[in-house]
Amino acid sequence: MDAKALPYKPNPKLPRQVLPVLQPEVRAKSADEVALGFAEREVSVEAQRCLQCPKPACVNACPLHIDIKRFISRLAQGDPEGAVDVISEQSPFPGVCGRVCQHELFCEDACLIGKKFGPVAIGSLERFAADHARLAKKTLTPGAFPAPTGKKVALVGSGPASLIAAFDLVRKNYRVTVFEALHKLGGVLAYGIPNFRLPREILHEEIARLQNMGVEFVTSFIVGKTASLEELFEEGFEAVFIGTGAGLPFMLGIPGENLIGVYTANEFLTRINLMEAYKADAVTPVRVGKRTIVVGGGNSAMDAARWAKRMGSETIVLFRRGRAEMRARLEEIEHAEEEGIQFHFLAAPVALYGDESGTVREIECIEMRLGEVDSSGRPSPVPIPGSEFRLEVDTVVAAIGQAPNPTLQRVTPQLITKRGKIVVNEAGETSMALVYAGGDVVRGGSTVILAMRDGRAAAEAIDKALSGGPAAAAELPAEVQG
Repeated sequence: MDAKALPYKPNPKLPRQVLPVLQPEVRAKSADEVALGFAEREVSVEAQRCLQCPKPACVNACPLHIDIKRFISRLAQGDPEGAVDVISEQSPFPGVCGRVCQHELFCEDACLIGKKFGPVAIGSLERFAADHARLAKKTLTPGAFPAPTGKKVALVGSGPASLIAAFDLVRKNYRVTVFEALHKLGGVLAYGIPNFRLPREILHEEIARLQNMGVEFVTSFIVGKTASLEELFEEGFEAVFIGTGAGLPFMLGIPGENLIGVYTANEFLTRINLMEAYKADAVTPVRVGKRTIVVGGGNSAMDAARWAKRMGSETIVLFRRGRAEMRARLEEIEHAEEEGIQFHFLAAPVALYGDESGTVREIECIEMRLGEVDSSGRPSPVPIPGSEFRLEVDTVVAAIGQAPNPTLQRVTPQLITKRGKIVVNEAGETSMALVYAGGDVVRGGSTVILAMRDGRAAAEAIDKALSGGPAAAAELPAEVQG
């Protein structure tokens, strides 16, 4: 719709609305969602801030190419259900993406008015539309699709890359089966992201939309152990997408990391997020003592630190660079600070010490200074000789990154890998015919929305291959061929 024909007048000078949140003293003791979401009045003001640009850069910047301009126009006109319909043309996950997509790196970064007045709060508007539809009991796919009857496609892993691929493929009549190694669905959305950022009912209901569309989900099924890729093809699947994520944690590599009370962020978060270890009657509890130190500066570090705080522990984030070099979302860092989490910058652990029972009691660290820019694009941390110091600690969580789980790759030597990551071409094709991959198993630790973009690209490539005759051998990047 042309901006001149709109029934309202865009006004970018209106103040950007601030997303309301639970008070820090309340949320630091609760698993309840921190962000409360916009009310209708805030949505009305924020939606009118959108200029309705003739060529909206935000749409091109969105990895899923959601028609942001059009869904915001619907919200400005008081039609949140219409806004959800627009979003659902490209994504069945407005509730998930409205909460965990890093909009500030994509659509909001490209927002034209952001250069002068602050970008439109696109993520918060998407979340409002999704929550309104949910509260109104609106089902996004009420019998809209007949049971698929086409060719069979297997998706390995139920994380964001596979979920969006399933959405795209089932709409094209493919019979899609998603195989998940864990007992619950969602991949990193379920085991990696805390309830206080992504309530589980939101995730479950949006995955259920895919089931309503005809996607089949099989849990506790490890491709590479329960069945091989070859066996999936023997069972009649004509293409396979691998979206197994990055579930292999990096270790600290220092003395004492095998002491009781020392966790990787993967284990710590999986036990809490997936197995509900934060509950008093949890069957798989985690040991959280009086003081917890979380090592790292990414989103997983923030998530682990904020959980430890909620479980009654004095919590310190130890990071070897400065605050400006942290990879976590600014919003999550600010929330952690508000909740009373301490930050110790320019320091790194060198050893852990335990008591006679083998339980961690002290962490020895060394102070750092920032040196030349390294391969990460950030100043490199340089140890300062003689600056070692010790801190008392009861729980240590290592949140220093992760690599792809190697289970499938180890039993499938035909797959070309590089440092554990599956190598693909631009279409997501691997070195095996009709086997595709995307998300963190290709990228290493990345973002939910980029994993979804990979899943969408692979789904398009699968459709072209299966609808246009036999697929040609994948042409992989030159540096990994041969």
